[in-house]
Formats: sequence, C-alpha cells, structure tokens
Amino acid sequence: MTRLTAMAVTMMVLMPFAFSLPLIDIRLLGMRINASLLEGVLQMALQGNILTASMVAFCTIGAPVTLVAGIGYLWVGNALGMNLRPVLLMLERLKEWVMLDIYLIGIAVASIKVQDYADLEVGYGLVAYIALTVMSVLTLIHLNVEQLWEQYYPQAVPTESPENWQVCLNCHHTGMPDARGRCTRCHTPLDYRRRHSLQKSWAALISSIVLLIPANLLPISVVYVNGSRREDTIFSGIVGLASGNVPIAAVVFIASILVPFTKVLVMLTLLLSIHFKCEQGLKTRIRLLRAVTWVGRWSMLDLFVIALTMSLVNRDQLLAFTMGPAALYFGAAVVLTIMAVEWLDSRLIWDAHATGNADYTD
Repeated sequence: MTRLTAMAVTMMVLMPFAFSLPLIDIRLLGMRINASLLEGVLQMALQGNILTASMVAFCTIGAPVTLVAGIGYLWVGNALGMNLRPVLLMLERLKEWVMLDIYLIGIAVASIKVQDYADLEVGYGLVAYIALTVMSVLTLIHLNVEQLWEQYYPQAVPTESPENWQVCLNCHHTGMPDARGRCTRCHTPLDYRRRHSLQKSWAALISSIVLLIPANLLPISVVYVNGSRREDTIFSGIVGLASGNVPIAAVVFIASILVPFTKVLVMLTLLLSIHFKCEQGLKTRIRLLRAVTWVGRWSMLDLFVIALTMSLVNRDQLLAFTMGPAALYFGAAVVLTIMAVEWLDSRLIWDAHATGNADYTD
C-alpha cells in the first residue's frame, strides 16, 4: 500500500502538466498551434459532440483521476476506520478503463497525419504525459486488489464442507454466506451466477454490431485543406496512413478494424456455445474471453487520434479538421463490446460440463 500511495501521489503531481500542457505543436503559415489533451476534449464538446467527448474524457482523465482518488481513499480511510469495501470493488473494475497508454499511441498516429500538412514539433507537455503513462501502467501492475482485500478484510477459512461454499462474483472470495445471504468480505448478495448475464451480454453485443455498420460506412473525420473537403472512413484513413507509414497504419488497422470485428465474432461464438451447452474446447473459450477482455480497450485509439487532431486546427485556418458522424457510432460500439464482456459470467461456459443439469442462464 505504501508503494501504491507513492505512485498515486506522483501521478497526481504529473496530471496537471500532462493534461493541460501542449503535447505536440504545429507551425502553419507562421502560426504556432499546440494540442493538449484537455483542448481536444473541449473542441469535441464545442462542436456538439458531447457524448464522444465524454467517452474520451472518462478514459483519459476521469478513470486515471478516479484511480488516484481510490488509492488515496484507501490510505486515508484505513487510518480513519472508514468503509473501504465500495472502493475495493470499484478498483477491480476500473483497470481496463484507464487508457493513457492507448492515448500515447494516438499521439504518434495524429503526429504522422498532421505532418503531411504542417511542420511538427514536440510539445513540452509530452514529457509529463509519458511519465504519467509509465506511472499509471506501473500502478495498475502493482494494484493487487485481492491482496488489498486480505490486508483490510482478512477472512478465516470456513469450517463447513466445501460443497456448501459459494464464490462471490464481486470480490471473488470463497466461503459461506452470512445470515443475510451476503458475502462475508464485501457484503454484496451471493448468487451462483450473475443475474441476467446472458441477456445483458446479448443486448450489448447486438447493439454494438448494429452500430459498427454506420461506424465503418460513414466518414469518421473531415479534413479541409485550402478550402477543399476530404472525408475519410476508418478504412480509407488507414489506407492514407499506409502510403506514408505502414507500421502505424498496421497498428490503427488492428485497433480499429481487426480488434472490434474479432471481438464480435469471439463473443458470438461464446454466447452461442453457452446456449447450445457445448462441452468441447472449454479452456480455449476461457482463454478467448480473457484475450478479448484485454484487447478490446485498444479500439478507442481512433477516437483519441481525432480528439488530439481537433485541438490542433479549426475552421478559421487554412487547415481544418472536424469529426465525422461515424465517431459517435464507433465509440459507442467499442464501449458496448467492453460491457458485453464485462457482463458475461464466465462460469456459464463451464455449466455444460456440470452435473445435475443445473441451469443458471436466467
């Protein structure tokens, strides 16, 4: 906990500089224009894209700030005897939403896009942002929530027969329920399976499939150069990147096209296998679920590139960049696929292998 607190304090010191200072600068016709994280979110909101701006702001500002606040709460709350359970439950779910590392890749992609139109320079806020990203990754690596549960709320080994034990679906403690049917560690109600897990996963997945259609067909960005308008879909933008930098284009292709569609196919396979009670390849399906849980967050890369590029230019200049209608659909689809994985109870995959024909899918 001392190490986590030190990292959180360091992140808190770096955040004002990393969020507000220029990350990259361009020189256009003698004018110096800089781009910062906050400016990109603000430009999105000012152009009426409030929902998309909120997605970017939460993943790059809100989630990291909440992470720091949560660690600080544990440090202070433990000394004051406060209830730490809600924060411990929140930290377990917060990890995948801290996307500073993905935004750093977005800075590289945006730089390559802009350098075709103007001279590019590194902003002095980039050093603070890179340091903040490194500290956030180290914090997430060292954030062992299970160890924190054992530190603050240690539990004795149950004396009852193991056949009567239950696993908490929130804090993952294994033991007997209390007199009110709650987990003795986190005080949340104990269920054998998450309620309506399949229904919620299916709803999120189908919605994301519907949203991916306009997200890939409509323009995601609009560029004005000397009065001429050029629209780019996700795919055409990747093709344009490939003409100048194939490795970066490959990264964007993997994050924006390959990962979302692969995730949809994997989730369809998993949900159908649960419905048809397939017993083959159980371990493989669990590994696939873990894989899509990790890679799904990288699909936010395109939105981060758009946010950063929008803070560099506006319609009052010869070079202008605005967001296309596909951005909202794409961002919503990415969030829904993440939620589809989050809502799916992985234990349902193993139920086909269980005895007694128990059905926990409702």
